[in-house]
Amino acid sequence: QVKLIESGGGLVQAGGSLRLSCTTNGRTISTYVMAWFRQAPGKGREFVATSWNGGSTDYGSSVKGRFTISRDNAKNTVYLQMNSLKPEDTAVYYCAVRRVAASDYLYWGQGTQVTVSS
Repeated sequence: QVKLIESGGGLVQAGGSLRLSCTTNGRTISTYVMAWFRQAPGKGREFVATSWNGGSTDYGSSVKGRFTISRDNAKNTVYLQMNSLKPEDTAVYYCAVRRVAASDYLYWGQGTQVTVSS
């Protein structure tokens, strides 16, 4: 089983930046697809970004150009650098992992709160 631990959330003013981290419980991430999702109050879960095991990345349209996903396989950690934050980015951010051949994300972190004030 893969345990995911997120950190780095907090309160920031609009226009500011935060960096989220997601670390596993020692399980290597090099062969997994890692992703970030978020869920705002009263809304459904929204895709934010994906880091593929081969190095490519994908982003949701609402964060493209402002957020950057990266990974450090040696540290078994995936990051989400969030710049030019907007109040609508306020949400609980979740890290998730799946095998390349799988369609669903099997393991999820507990989430970290990001609040952007106007």
